[in-house]
Amino acid sequence: MEYRKAVFGDVETIYDIVKGYADSGDMLVRSRNTLYETLRDMIVAVDGGKVVGVGGLHMMWDRMAEVRTMAVSPDHVRQGVGANIVRRLIDEGRMLGVEKFFTLTYKPGFFATLGFEIVSKDDLPHKVWKECIDCPKFPNCDEIAMIYPV
Repeated sequence: MEYRKAVFGDVETIYDIVKGYADSGDMLVRSRNTLYETLRDMIVAVDGGKVVGVGGLHMMWDRMAEVRTMAVSPDHVRQGVGANIVRRLIDEGRMLGVEKFFTLTYKPGFFATLGFEIVSKDDLPHKVWKECIDCPKFPNCDEIAMIYPV
């Protein structure tokens, strides 16, 4: 398995993987436009030349970043791909000086296995919610907030 930064040629496959989870209600949808705009945030897992997983690290505020767009193709689930992506994102964030990582998720069990802890959304700075205005679930967010203690 190869892990690398995402490139333009990966966007359609990333979109398809994310859309599959969004269609089943397991994550929020990401438009192609959003994927292009956040391409530099993402790491992909590649197996046999094909993108099979993705995750992003989005800088939010002073020394704070969100782990987002975390998805693995169904045929590669439970093989450590997602965990390896998250670990790489945290390593990258630490090199940049990130001191607080968080995620908003429908899969708290996955993130808990990596050391994330559930917190109240009220514990996150208001700056975190600036993109929520565009979400179809706004203002009734049902995602679970989790923090990675550094």
